[in-house]
Amino acid sequence: MESKPTAPRAARSDDNRGVAGHMSVFGAFFFSIATGFVAAGLASSFYRLVTNKPPSFQLTSEPMILQLVGVLTLVFAGPTVILRNALRAQVFENRPPVWMLLSSCIAVMWSFLSGVFLIGVLLSA
Repeated sequence: MESKPTAPRAARSDDNRGVAGHMSVFGAFFFSIATGFVAAGLASSFYRLVTNKPPSFQLTSEPMILQLVGVLTLVFAGPTVILRNALRAQVFENRPPVWMLLSSCIAVMWSFLSGVFLIGVLLSA
């Protein structure tokens, strides 16, 4: 009897070596965080370029159309606003370092979620 050739074995999901051409879980995590931070920086810079003021969470004094544009911008620019406010509070108001750490954690998670959303949109197109 002839033996049939076997197909190459697929890598198991718990294999730590990974498969050539595939990204590890940590790589995908950090890639999506970086994508979120880049999107936050671009959205924040574009908002500042158009309105001549930095994005802020205080939108109540703006006209309705600028409030709408501000909210849509803050969806992606939120991490830069959080980090800017936390750094200003650290320097000027002498807040404890835990404040900066917690603000950074919030900004990283926000960047991760917006990065996952943007990568999903780009990959589905």
